[in-house]
Amino acid sequence: MYKNIIKTSKFIFAVALLSTVAIAIINPNFLQALAQNAPKIGADNPPNKIPDIINQFNNAIIDASESVIPSVVSIAVESESNNQMSDMFREFHQFFGEMPENSKKTVQGFGSGVIISADGYIVTNNHVVENAIKNGIKVTLSDKSEYKAEIIGTDPSTDLAIIKIDAKDLKPAYLGNMSHVKPGNFVIAVGNPLGLDFTVTQGIVSAIGRGQLGLPRKSNFAIENFIQTDAAINPGNSGGGLFDLSGALIGINAAIATETGTFMGYGFAIPIDIVTTVIDDLIEDGKIDRPSLGVMIANVDEITSKSLGLPKVKGVLVNDIVEDSGAKEAGIQPEDVILSVDGVDVNSVSELQTQIIKKRIGKEVKLSIWRDKKEITKNVKLKARQSDVSDNSDIMKEDDESVIEKDGILNFQKLGFSVKALTSDQKEDYSVKDGVYIYSVIPNSPISQRGMSVGGVIVSADMKKVNKPSELSKIIKSKSAGDAISFKIKYKDNWRIVSVEIPE
Repeated sequence: MYKNIIKTSKFIFAVALLSTVAIAIINPNFLQALAQNAPKIGADNPPNKIPDIINQFNNAIIDASESVIPSVVSIAVESESNNQMSDMFREFHQFFGEMPENSKKTVQGFGSGVIISADGYIVTNNHVVENAIKNGIKVTLSDKSEYKAEIIGTDPSTDLAIIKIDAKDLKPAYLGNMSHVKPGNFVIAVGNPLGLDFTVTQGIVSAIGRGQLGLPRKSNFAIENFIQTDAAINPGNSGGGLFDLSGALIGINAAIATETGTFMGYGFAIPIDIVTTVIDDLIEDGKIDRPSLGVMIANVDEITSKSLGLPKVKGVLVNDIVEDSGAKEAGIQPEDVILSVDGVDVNSVSELQTQIIKKRIGKEVKLSIWRDKKEITKNVKLKARQSDVSDNSDIMKEDDESVIEKDGILNFQKLGFSVKALTSDQKEDYSVKDGVYIYSVIPNSPISQRGMSVGGVIVSADMKKVNKPSELSKIIKSKSAGDAISFKIKYKDNWRIVSVEIPE
């Protein structure tokens, strides 16, 4: 019985199908009418028309992306394990994604690079390749071809490196000009973040001249003068390119400011003017012949400016002079403020460093200097940097006064420090004729925040020589609330200028 029912159903379906075909042949409008009864999926047109200017901008990003991707490479690095890596990257993370590979204590790292010559020279970050083992660097091009790379030279101070692959007819990036880079410029970042090869992100230049980020470096002479961008960059972007919409390379991505280890809106790229200076030296002889003024320097803030009589906050403060340096020979002095180099204004440690590293050893530079409340000019011949220690000793906050004397110790309570007379042994130890010994500094006091520490000798205050504690007290008491005062301090290994504001 069931078989008969199934046979009958199949017969009815076949008849219906043949009838429909026959009707469609006789009446072509039948299928159209049938289709009109089906639901319509989706609208006929988009709800808005994109303005031509938006289309032009979108096309500019597409064109820039397509033109620069062949100039960017992916870098895989097998390197020696580094147990300090997590501590180094606690706050400012350089993006060198890594993971344990095997029991031989090697790690596999990933980064990016930018081709700078058709025959295979590539610029990347030093921290991407610095620990690579022999034959441990592999470069992948955008066409998926792979090459082994060798290190040509590295520069820990700027965190740049040059590697080389054996290839021809590559597409090098066009190297841009920092004079064309302004906050607000649209940019794209191209690299290989989080294993996502040849990723393009878009943003703007958020700021230029960013320094003193405290990035971990294997060099005491760290040079930081970054382009800040909000184009998304993440671990693996290190060494990749920051490009403007013309496709010009304007920076090498190097760091992010983050509390999570990934992008939070603040990325930093090494500007192209520093990049070009460094790569020329590295390609030429594999090392950097870096010139030096021979000064130890710090930023100028409002209090320091006030204490030195500057009309406004500007320039870079000289804390100390290196022996046998060009600065020493030219007569540069502690408490001088360097205002410009060859006519270019410098208003931060990073800006002064950048101007100097663009020069060559043996070149003479013209410095505009603020001294004794007037502007003077000094010509300094640049010499080779004597050591990997040179600048840095930023200046910070405010406060000071109120004097109590006990057991020969003069205590400036509001300022937060005390002094006592120098002994003959201390004069010999510190190589000074006069001054007062810094006996104590209260932790987190205004003067400690400004950079004063125990174990130094104050040789002058407010540009006046100090021979004994009572003279220092007299100078401080001559100041009114809100005035600023600077102290010239001799430590055993350097000099320091500490400025502070007199409190209410």
